[in-house]
Amino acid sequence: MQLISKLYGPFFDPHNWETVLTSSNDWMIILSLVMIECLLSVDNAVVLATQTQVLTNLKEREKSLFYGLWGAYVFRFLVIGIGTYLIHIWEIKIIGALYLLYMVYRYFAPKSKEKKQPTNNMTVKKRGHLSLFWSVVIQIEMMDIIFSVDSVLASLAISSNPVIVLIGGMIGILCMRGIAEIIMNVMRKIPELETMAYFLIAIIGVKLFVSIPMIGWEIPSGIFALIVVAAVLITLVVHYYRVKIKK
Repeated sequence: MQLISKLYGPFFDPHNWETVLTSSNDWMIILSLVMIECLLSVDNAVVLATQTQVLTNLKEREKSLFYGLWGAYVFRFLVIGIGTYLIHIWEIKIIGALYLLYMVYRYFAPKSKEKKQPTNNMTVKKRGHLSLFWSVVIQIEMMDIIFSVDSVLASLAISSNPVIVLIGGMIGILCMRGIAEIIMNVMRKIPELETMAYFLIAIIGVKLFVSIPMIGWEIPSGIFALIVVAAVLITLVVHYYRVKIKK
């Protein structure tokens, strides 16, 4: 019980919520987390939308996504509590930083020219006594768990306050589910946004690494929020400059 209280106590502290909700600096951080959540979760939205296509009934599709949304919220709550504890262990910080930097390397590394078989069009079959509907719901939950690891790790590297990470994650999930198509269209029109997202992940990885006790450098979350705003503005300038050059 003492461990559970330590992990999830901050979520039920009214003073912590009041401090976050009334702080403009914390809201800047939350907006940064929401943006990163949305940019990192576009692939997740595509996969989830594809998974529901096996359900022929529109109401069942909407219902499966609704259950998946609440399942994502519950899992995010649980993993943030555990992650908030683990992120203070410096060995975990190093592993997390290396993983984030590996994500960046994987994105910028030269891609193989061989075409991979598409993995999004998953055929969901009835499993045992489970109906097709519940099989889809379970697969949606599994994909949420897989895709949310990156988001939670990146979020905890930006802010160690679990309430800030929780609010950012919850709003991000809702936005990703609700405006996934809009986000994808924007990223098609401004492809530089994806590169910008991984540039920010690289900064987050460095931020997490330099915070280990042997180095002890802390980059304030407020400064990171300003970096995010500057990155967005620079990305838009670069995009429209390229468009102008092409014309």
